[in-house]
Amino acid sequence: MDNLKISTAQFENKSGDKEYNLSVIEKLAAEASAKGSQVIAFHECSVTGYTFARNLSKEQLLDIAECIPDGKSIQRLQQIATQYNITILAGLFEKDEKDDIFKAYVCVDKTGLKAKYRKLHPFINPHLTPGNQYCVFDIHGWKCGILICYDNNIVENVRATRLLGAEIIFMPHVTMCTPSTRPGAGFVDPELWKNREADPTSLRLEFDGMKGRDWLMKWLPARAYDNGIYVVFSNPVGMDDDQLKNGCSMIIDPFGDIIAECRSFDDSFETVTISPEKLSLAGGNRYVKARRPELYRDIIGREHHSEQKVVWMKDENI
Repeated sequence: MDNLKISTAQFENKSGDKEYNLSVIEKLAAEASAKGSQVIAFHECSVTGYTFARNLSKEQLLDIAECIPDGKSIQRLQQIATQYNITILAGLFEKDEKDDIFKAYVCVDKTGLKAKYRKLHPFINPHLTPGNQYCVFDIHGWKCGILICYDNNIVENVRATRLLGAEIIFMPHVTMCTPSTRPGAGFVDPELWKNREADPTSLRLEFDGMKGRDWLMKWLPARAYDNGIYVVFSNPVGMDDDQLKNGCSMIIDPFGDIIAECRSFDDSFETVTISPEKLSLAGGNRYVKARRPELYRDIIGREHHSEQKVVWMKDENI
C-alpha cells in the first residue's frame, strides 16, 4: 500500500436542506482536493441533517430518504467526486423498494458507488430499520470499514470490522453535548454559539469539557489503539436542529494518537497523510494476533436480547 492523504470534515448542516448541505460538501471537497487530499469524510446524515428526524412521521422520512445508488444525492456526490478527483464519504437516509428506511453512509468516487453501509444501531426515529451486516471495501489499496455513531460504542462491532480486514474505519457521528447518566454531561446552551465571535472562550470550555471532547477521549482513541487501525471520526459543528454540536472531527492513528483535528468553529476540514507502516508497528496488531477465541467464542456468541436506551430521547421517540 502507498501512503494515503485523507481529510476529515465538519460543518453546520441545515435540517432537510439537501441542496445546501451538498453545496457545502462540494466546497470542502474541492478545497481538500486542491490541497492534495485523496479522500474526504463527512458526518452522519451530512446530506440530510439528523436530529430533526426524531420528530418525522414515516411518510415524512420516506419523503426525505432516497434509493441508493439511484437517488439524486448519490448522483450529485458522484459528480462532485469526478469533478474534483476525490473519494467522498457522506451520510443520508435511505429507502428501499419495500419502503423500509435505513440510516446509510456511502463511499463514492469517479467510478460510482464504492460502498454502502446501514447503521446497525439506529435510534433517532422508530421507523428506521437496523442494518444487518458489516462493510469492508477498498480505497486506493487500503481496506476500509464503516461504523456509524452508536455502532462504535459496541466494541464487538469495531473488532469484527477489524477482523474482516479493515485498516481504516470511518466513524461518522452526530454526537456529544447531550444529557446522560455520565457525570458532567448535558446540552450546551445555543446562546453560546450565537455569541461565539464575541466570546469564543466560554463556548470552547463547553465544547472541550465533559459535555464534549473530554468524553470522546475516554473511548475513541482506545478503538484505534486496541485494534491497531486508523480511525476517521467526523462530527458536525454548530446547530443540528435544536442541539448544539461541537465538531472535533479527527483522525487517530493505530497508536491511539490524534494526528489531525478540526478546532475551528467554521465549516472546515483537516488533512493528514497516513502510512501503512504504523499498522504493523502498533500494539493493537500484536494483540489481535495474540487472541485465543477458543476461550470466549461461546461466551460472545451466547443468546442475548439486544436492548438499546438513549437517555436524552423521550421514550415515545425510541
